Amino acid sequence: MALTPAHHPACPLCPPAPEAPRSPAALPSSAAPPSPGLLCRAVCEFGLTAVLLLAVVSGVRWLFAPDGYGGGGAAFALLGAGVGALLAALMVSAPGRRSGGHLNPAVTLALWRLGAFPGRDVVPYLVAQLSGSVVGTWLAGLVWGPVVSGPPVSHAVVRPGPGWGDGAVVAAEAGVLAGSALLLAGLLARPVGRRVLPYAVGVVTALFIAVLGPLSGGSANPARQFGPALLSGEPGLLWVYGGGPVLGAVAGAGLVAVVRGRLGAGLAAVAYRRPGGPPVRPGRPWQSRIRPGRP
Repeated sequence: MALTPAHHPACPLCPPAPEAPRSPAALPSSAAPPSPGLLCRAVCEFGLTAVLLLAVVSGVRWLFAPDGYGGGGAAFALLGAGVGALLAALMVSAPGRRSGGHLNPAVTLALWRLGAFPGRDVVPYLVAQLSGSVVGTWLAGLVWGPVVSGPPVSHAVVRPGPGWGDGAVVAAEAGVLAGSALLLAGLLARPVGRRVLPYAVGVVTALFIAVLGPLSGGSANPARQFGPALLSGEPGLLWVYGGGPVLGAVAGAGLVAVVRGRLGAGLAAVAYRRPGGPPVRPGRPWQSRIRPGRP
């Protein structure tokens, strides 16, 4: 199942171990032991993010370079369709099911705040995703040659369109991730939602790139910008394309917690009574059905 990591005994790096905790935890400390199979899952996140960035840079190379498609109005739509389809495929792949297929530090943080991911695994996942971004971007340059490092490709670094200041970009990136956190919470609440979640994420990603790509840049993923910004020598906007999604993910998860708390308080005040029987309390909140560590 995507986003909630699964234990696979067949993986040589995943020894048999008890199930991961089912409640949000503080960020990892030196005293907290790693979750079972963490190394295997972090390696999967590294590889998946590297493949994603290799594909993104390759797509930008052929869609925006003069000897390729040459840019234009349909370029972002084509890029979005390709990235969305690839993202869904990576999430449902074997490595994606093993790690949860986050491929985005902001998504990892949102899932932690939603209680769907153990806090002690957050930092290893972030390191794996960001390092995978660098390696995938570097591999694209190795495959396609000098055209990747020069304009207009520039290692597929994300830049805002004309008239978009830093504040507007941060607001756009944060808004998309806040909405994504709400979407994740809604889909993770039900088994059918968990089954369609990878495809929903792919569709939302495709639309976001197609619509906001020519405007704000259309990143919504700190790992999407990290490798290209470092290798292109343009780290100045890292705080915009990194901070915006993180702020939005945390804010969206916080909104879910507030709504969930109010609903829980309202349900706790209601008693259901079967005919001739004692009062029956309402069922557990939806969060109890999110089980990290299970496929």
